[in-house]
Amino acid sequence: MPPSAFGGYMPANSARTVHLLVALALLAGAAVAGCGGEKEDGSRGAEVGDGNSASPQVKVRAGQVADAWDGSKAAEIWHKGYYPMGEVVQLPGTGLHNDADKRAYKTGNFLLRGGLPASFHKDGQVRWGSGGSLTLPLMGAQKAYMALDRDSSDGPHLVATGAKLGEMTLTTSRGPATVPAWLFTLEGYDTPLKRVAVSPSKLPEPPIKPAKGMSTNVLAPLGGLVQVAGDGRSVTVVATHGSCDDGPAVDVLETGGSVVLSASVVGAKDGACTSELGGEKVTVKLGRPVGNRILLDASTGRPVPYSKWPETSPSWS
Repeated sequence: MPPSAFGGYMPANSARTVHLLVALALLAGAAVAGCGGEKEDGSRGAEVGDGNSASPQVKVRAGQVADAWDGSKAAEIWHKGYYPMGEVVQLPGTGLHNDADKRAYKTGNFLLRGGLPASFHKDGQVRWGSGGSLTLPLMGAQKAYMALDRDSSDGPHLVATGAKLGEMTLTTSRGPATVPAWLFTLEGYDTPLKRVAVSPSKLPEPPIKPAKGMSTNVLAPLGGLVQVAGDGRSVTVVATHGSCDDGPAVDVLETGGSVVLSASVVGAKDGACTSELGGEKVTVKLGRPVGNRILLDASTGRPVPYSKWPETSPSWS
């Protein structure tokens, strides 16, 4: 089994920390503002950098985030926990039958016709394909169902007729894992809809605070992680941008213990903009596979959560 696409840590580089702090002091007070503009052809694009195209402020910030996490207690906790990096709901094997069912699932419009198990094992085990396991409390079938049933409108709905406890395979911060899941029987479907039956581990306290004093044109929070390539040599994230710029850009800083991603916007100019926020998928190529390194957001100073932004909330929210 290949190494996990996430996680890992190593001792911090103290010399680099001192250098970055000196650089930050020299840059103190610098500010960048703007709103942006479209390209002449009206298109928008995403740019990817290797860290060399980032502003001096962003380079300093990315280095600080890496130094704070590499070898930290937070990194140690992260590597021992269960953090989903994929969908916690898996649709029936054949997919949803029609547009009405797809609409019902997207809006969370379910109808329960039948009973749900009232008793079940207190704990369940997450088992990683690369080795290791973690015992976590199981959520009840009713709680798992309510996580699906978020709407009560008269529109199209999916009908659940029962559930049983089973398992599903899920990508996590430590690689693929077999996870306890409630298997819901849906009316009209031969295979069940699966919903993970354990909650994520508590997030460690970040060893660094979110960035302050920089315009989001210079450094912005990422919208979430979409996927890691099978060979681990690239990651796809959602980067956000405004209504009047040329699109997002993402730079990367790689260390032995982390991959720090810095999102910004391209072509920002002074002017009046609407408050509309857009998101684009950006694939960032890495110098080597992610391996056991933590994917970090330079803006927030936190691990990048899986998220199909803006449709779903982060995987451990």
